[in-house]
Amino acid sequence: MKVVVTRILPPETQALLEAQHFDLVQWQQDCVMPREELLKQVKGAEALICLLTDRIDTELLDAAGPQLKVIATMSVGYDHVDVDAVRARNIELGYTPDVLTDATADHTVLLTLAAARRMKEGMMAAEKGEWGAWRPTWLCGSQFTGKTLGIVGMGRIGEAVAHRLAPFGIRRIMYWGRQEKPDVEKRLPMAQFTGSLDTLLAESDFVIVCCALTPETRELFNYDAFNKMKDTAVFVNTARGGIVKQDDLVRALKEKKIAAAGLDVTTPEPLPPTDPLYKLPNCIILPHIASATFETRERMASMCVDNVIAASKGEPLPYKL
Repeated sequence: MKVVVTRILPPETQALLEAQHFDLVQWQQDCVMPREELLKQVKGAEALICLLTDRIDTELLDAAGPQLKVIATMSVGYDHVDVDAVRARNIELGYTPDVLTDATADHTVLLTLAAARRMKEGMMAAEKGEWGAWRPTWLCGSQFTGKTLGIVGMGRIGEAVAHRLAPFGIRRIMYWGRQEKPDVEKRLPMAQFTGSLDTLLAESDFVIVCCALTPETRELFNYDAFNKMKDTAVFVNTARGGIVKQDDLVRALKEKKIAAAGLDVTTPEPLPPTDPLYKLPNCIILPHIASATFETRERMASMCVDNVIAASKGEPLPYKL
C-alpha cells in the first residue's frame, strides 16, 4: 500500500508508521511540502496523511488517481479539504476529533491573560530599559473578578475555556452560537445563552472566539462588530483567522475601539513580519501553536496512522469524519 505523508511525524508515531509494511513516501524537510512535489508524489497513492497546510482539492485528487482510498488529516478542522469532492469519489476521510481540547483551552487562557495584563507591552518596556521607579498607573491591565466572559462557539473548546476562566472570579458567562446548550449550562451554571451576538459583544469584558470557520462565520468579526464591544474589552481568537476581518481589527485596535487582542490564528498563515498587527503594542500574536504540546501532537499523529492502518485492513476508520 503506497502511503504519502506530507511531514515527519512526532517520534513515537513516526516509529509506529515505519513499522508498518507500507510503501512509504514522506516529506523529510522541516517545511511545508511544496505543492508541485505533493502532486507528483501522490500519484498512485492509496492513502494520504496530510496537515491543515495541505490543500486537498480536485486537482490533487485527480493527480492521485482512482485508487486513493483514504485521506487522514492531522487536524480537527477540515476547511482545507474539499469534503464534497472527496466523498464524491468514495474516499474515506479521517481527522483527529476531541484530541486538542485541553491544549487549546490552556493556550486560550494564556492568551487572554497575556492580553488583559498587557504582557507584550510589559516585556517591551523591560527590554528597552523603560522599567523605572514604581508608578501606580503604569501598565495597568484588567483582572477577571466580577467581569463578563463572552464565548463565541460553546463547543468542547469553548466550554473548556469557560471552566478554566470561571475560577478567576468571572461573574457571568455569555455564549452565542447555532443553538442553546442546556447540558453545558448544567455543568456550568453561570453560563447563559444569548440569541443575539450584538448583546454578547456589548456586555462582555472578554470576547473569545472558539467557533468553526464556516460561510456564516467568515469575517464575522469586522469593524462593525468591534465597534459594538466595550472600549475596555479584550478580544481573543484561537479558532481560525478567517473569522476575523483582519484589516478591521487593526483599525479597531489603533482607534482603541477595544483594549487589546490575543491571536493564535491569522490570515494568512504564516503572517508576514511586515504585517501591521505586529506593530501594535496591544496585540499579542502567536504562530498557531494552540495544540503544541508533546502529548497532543503525538495523539493527533497516532490517530492519523490508526486511520490508515484500519483502511489497509479494510476495517472502518476509527476517527472518521
